[in-house]
Amino acid sequence: MDKQKKFGELYDKHVDEIYRFVFLKVSTREIAQDITAETFKKGWQAFKKNPEMDNPRAYLYRIARNLVIDHYRTKKQHITDQEIINELEDHSKDLEEKAAEAKEMAKVKKAMEKLKSSYQDIIIYKYLEEMSNSEIAEVMDKSEGAVRVTAHRAINALEKEIEKLKNED
Repeated sequence: MDKQKKFGELYDKHVDEIYRFVFLKVSTREIAQDITAETFKKGWQAFKKNPEMDNPRAYLYRIARNLVIDHYRTKKQHITDQEIINELEDHSKDLEEKAAEAKEMAKVKKAMEKLKSSYQDIIIYKYLEEMSNSEIAEVMDKSEGAVRVTAHRAINALEKEIEKLKNED
């Protein structure tokens, strides 16, 4: 199989999850699309040189993560709750359900924003992208043990932030 076809299969397999990861970090469709496209462009450049890389998925996540960091270094843009609600909307639910879900999502998003970036990343990788600890370790360039500890701390920190928000209501 030629390199282009093999990379096309990688793209098809991972584009949605990379986009979702980026969107949850930047939260505007346009920026998420741009960063996702740039991720795969850089991935293709690396893949052409080394088509037998060990874990291309982890490599793509690492590129995406670095591009998100670069984005915030240069742009300092913030996510609005309404943009998240619009993106995650499920048209099959009734209005009451949508409203309750939107309120909860906004609360979780607000709590996530208060966490440090590494905690945000690990929660997204582990619980939304359902990556294994070994995959996360490769993406974050940490040991599996460090990933387990960081994930535990991240969840505890998120729970505390959510509890604070509930007490504010």
